[in-house]
Amino acid sequence: MKPTKCQSQQIAKKQSLFFESAIDLFCIASFDGYFKFLNPAWTKTLGWSQEELQAKPFIEFVHPEDREITNFNTQKLVKCQADVIGFDNRYLCRDGSYKWLSWNGNIDIAEKVIYAVARNVTSQKERETLIQQNIKELEAFKFALNAHSLVAITDIQGRITYANDQFCEVSKYSREELLGQDHRIINSAYHPKEFFPNLWRTISQGKIWKGEIKNKAKDGTFYWVDTLIAPLLNDDNKPYQYVSIRTDITQRKLSELALLERSRLSLLSADVSLALSQSGTLPEVLQHCTDTISQYLDVTFACIWTFERQTQQLELQAGVQCQNSSCNVLQHNQDFPNHMVLANKIIGVMAHNYQPIINEQFKINNQDKVINQAFLGLQFSAYPLIIEQQLIGVIALFNQQLFTEATHNLLNWIANNIAVAIDRIWAREELLSRREALLLSLASQIRNSLDIDTILETAVNEIRSLLQVDRCYFLEYLSNPSQSSFTITHESRNYQLPTMLGNMPLQNNDFIKQVFLNQEIICINDIYNHSNIDQNTQALLSEFGITSQLLLPVKSNSGEMGAIVCSHCSGERVWSQSEIGLLQAVTDQLAIAIDHAQLYNQSRAATLAAQTQAEQLTTTLYQLQQTQSQLIQHEKMSSLGQLVAGVAHEINNPVNFIHGNLTYANEYFEDLIKLVNLYREHYPNPKAEIQELTEEVDLDFLANDLSKLLNSMNMGTNRIREIVLSLRNFSRLDEAEKKLVDIHEGIDNTLLILHHRWKNSGIGLNISIVKEYGNLPLIDCYPGQLNQVFMNILTNAIDALEDSIVSHHERLSQPQIQIRTEILDNNFISISFADNGSGMTDEVRSRLFDPFFTTKPVGKGTGLGLSISYQIIVEKHGGTLQCFSEPGKGTEFLLKIPVR
Repeated sequence: MKPTKCQSQQIAKKQSLFFESAIDLFCIASFDGYFKFLNPAWTKTLGWSQEELQAKPFIEFVHPEDREITNFNTQKLVKCQADVIGFDNRYLCRDGSYKWLSWNGNIDIAEKVIYAVARNVTSQKERETLIQQNIKELEAFKFALNAHSLVAITDIQGRITYANDQFCEVSKYSREELLGQDHRIINSAYHPKEFFPNLWRTISQGKIWKGEIKNKAKDGTFYWVDTLIAPLLNDDNKPYQYVSIRTDITQRKLSELALLERSRLSLLSADVSLALSQSGTLPEVLQHCTDTISQYLDVTFACIWTFERQTQQLELQAGVQCQNSSCNVLQHNQDFPNHMVLANKIIGVMAHNYQPIINEQFKINNQDKVINQAFLGLQFSAYPLIIEQQLIGVIALFNQQLFTEATHNLLNWIANNIAVAIDRIWAREELLSRREALLLSLASQIRNSLDIDTILETAVNEIRSLLQVDRCYFLEYLSNPSQSSFTITHESRNYQLPTMLGNMPLQNNDFIKQVFLNQEIICINDIYNHSNIDQNTQALLSEFGITSQLLLPVKSNSGEMGAIVCSHCSGERVWSQSEIGLLQAVTDQLAIAIDHAQLYNQSRAATLAAQTQAEQLTTTLYQLQQTQSQLIQHEKMSSLGQLVAGVAHEINNPVNFIHGNLTYANEYFEDLIKLVNLYREHYPNPKAEIQELTEEVDLDFLANDLSKLLNSMNMGTNRIREIVLSLRNFSRLDEAEKKLVDIHEGIDNTLLILHHRWKNSGIGLNISIVKEYGNLPLIDCYPGQLNQVFMNILTNAIDALEDSIVSHHERLSQPQIQIRTEILDNNFISISFADNGSGMTDEVRSRLFDPFFTTKPVGKGTGLGLSISYQIIVEKHGGTLQCFSEPGKGTEFLLKIPVR
C-alpha cells in the first residue's frame, strides 16, 4: 500500500532526525569526489563545517599515507568491482590532528553516488598500537632476559616450576633435575643462617628482594649471582608464585675478592712491618705480630716458638686462639699447657729440610691425644724462622679455609722478617747487656778512683771490645791563644796496626777543629763516599789507614774538650744508632769523670795562679747569679701565684653570692612591678599623697631604669667572674709538671690580666692588640712558667709604648702590639710579640737577657724578668728566645718551643 503524502513527510522527518542524532558519520559522495550530504556528526568529530567539507574533494582531508588505499576502495565501488567496501583511514581535523575512521559503503549506479558510513575508531587504534608496542618490548625483554639472565619461577612453596637455559647452563643441572626442587639444591652454605629466612620473610609479604647470593653448581664449583626475586600477587594481594631473575657476577666477585685479598694482605704486610719496627721485648713484639695475623686472616689458632739460645729448647713467645669472631691471647703456659707437644710435632715434620708446611690436614696420633681435639679437621700451615741457615723458631697457623698462593707468599715473607726481627732483638738485648756492664764499669771507676787516666784507659778498651772495631782512642783538644792542638792520650788498637798516640797534625785542616767547637758528632761510614769531609781530612785519615770513623765529642763543664773516636781500617763500616747511643752514654759518663777529676785536682791545687782563680771565681759567680736569679724569680712567681689564686678565690665567693642573688632580685623586682601595675589598673584614682609620690619618684622611669640597672650589674658580675677565672688559670699553682695545654689560652689570660694597662692606662695609651693566631696543636710544656714569660714580655712591651709616648713625647698614630703564632716544619711552634715603640740600641739588646740588667728606673724593674724568661724557654723547654730591634722601628720577641 503506497504511503500517503503525510506519511511520507513523517518518514522523511524521522529519517532526518535519525541522521542528525547519529554518532556515526553518514555521507553521500558523488563520483566526482565531492561530498553531497553530511550529517552533523562530521562537524562534531572533525571540527570542520559542512560547507568546508563540501568545498574540497574529500580525498584532500585524508592522511597522505592513507590516500592510496582510499582511492583504491572508492574505485572498486565506482567500477562495480565490489558491492560493499570496508577499510580504515585517517581524516584531518580542523585542529591539525588526525582521527581514525572505519568505513562501510556502497553505490547507487543510477544516481552515480556513493552511500557511506564511518565510525570514529581512534581510541581503539591507539590501544591496538600500544598493545603491539608492548608485545614487541616484552618479546625483546624476554629475549634479553633469557640470553643474559638466569630465570626461574617457583610456586608458593618455593618449588621450581620453570628454569631457562641460562640457569641450567650455569648451575650444571638439567631442566628435569631442577623442576620440582627448591633452591636448596644450589645452596652453597656460604651465607649465615638468618640470610634465607629473612629473604623468605620479605617476598612472602609481597615485597621485592634484591641481593647477591653465592650458589653451588652440580660439579661442586661456586658461582655468584645478583638476584631479584619478585612475587606475583593474586586478587587478594597474596603471592601465588615467585619470579627469580639472576645475573651471573662470578667474575666480578672473584675480581672483588682478589682485590680485597690484595688489599687485606697489603694492610697485613704494613701492620706486621709496623709491629716489627716497634720497640719492646721479644714477646711483646711477637704477640703484636700474631694479633695482627689473626686480625687479617681467618685463623683459628696462631703461635710462635723460638729456640732458647742456651739450652736450644723451644719456648712459647706469642699465641692467639680465635673462636666465634673472638680472639684470646695465649700469654702463659697455663693458657696452652700442651703447646710443647704440638711444637715438637711441627719441628719433627720440618726438621729435615726447614721447608714450610702449607695447607695440610692436621692429624693426631694416639701418642698426641693430649693435643686439643679442636685442631682436627683444620688446615695446618707452618713456617720456619731461619737466620744464617739456622732454625731459630717456627710459626704455626690453623684455619678453616685453604690459604691462597698470595697469602702463602706473604706469610713466608712475614716469617723471614720475624726471623730477622728476632735476631735483631736478641742482638740488641746482648748489646744492651754489654752496654749496661760497660756503663756500670765506668761508673764504678768514677766512684772508686778520680784518676782520669785509669777511667779513659778502661773506656777505650771496653768500647773497642764491645763494638769490635780496629781502633778506639781518646782525642784531647787543647785550645791555646797562640796555637790549638790535638793529642791522642789513650788508645786501644788491633796489634797489627801502628800506634797513633801523641800529637795529631792540624795543618790546613779546619774540619775536625770546627767539629770540636760545634760539638758535632762525626759519623763516616766510608771516607771515600762521604760528602761532608774535605780532601785534607780525607788525606789525614787515609794516612793512618782509616776507612770509616765515628767521633763523639766530650765536653766538661769547665770547657775542656775531647772525643771518643772509633775507627775501622778494613773497608766500609755502617755505624748503627744503637752504637751511637752507647757512645753517647759513655761520653756522658766520661764528662762526669773529667769534671770530678778536675774538681779534685782543683781542690789539691789551691795555690794556682791568680788568673786561674779569677776564672774559677767568675764561673762560680756566674753560676751563683743564675741560681740566685732562679730562686728569686721562682719565689716571686710562687708568691705571686699564691697571691693571685688567693685573691681570685676571695673575690670569687662574694661575686658568686651577688651574681646568684641578682636572678632572684630581678624576679622580685618583676613581681613588685606586676603588683604596682595591678594597683594602678584596679585603683586608677589613688589618693593625692600616693599620686604626688608617684610623680615625684617617676615610677615609669624607675621601673625601666631599675631593670637596666639589674642587667648592668649582672654583666658586671659576669665580667668579674671572667677576670677571676683568668687569674686562676694564669697562676696555675697545680701545674708544676709538664702537660698538654692551649698556648692561645695562656696568652689570652695574660692579656685579660693586663687589660687595665693596655686598654687605657689613664694617659690615653689605648694600645691596639692585633692577634694573628695560627692553627696550633696542644703543646707539652710547663704552662705556669710559660705564662710568666708571656707576662714579662707583654709588660715590657706596654712599658716601652708608654715610655715612647710619655717620656720621649713621640707621636704614634696608633700604639700597637702584634701577637702572631704559627706551626713550623720541624715540630716547633713560634710565638712573636712585636710592638711599634721606640725600639732599642744594639748595646741594650746584647745585654737584654743578662741577669739584673735593666733600663728601667730604680724600683720599677729588677732585671730578672727577661733573664728568667730566657732560661724557661731555652733550658726548661729546649727552645729559643730572640729579640729583634732597631731604634725607632719597634721591638720583636720571637719564641720557638717544641710541640713535644
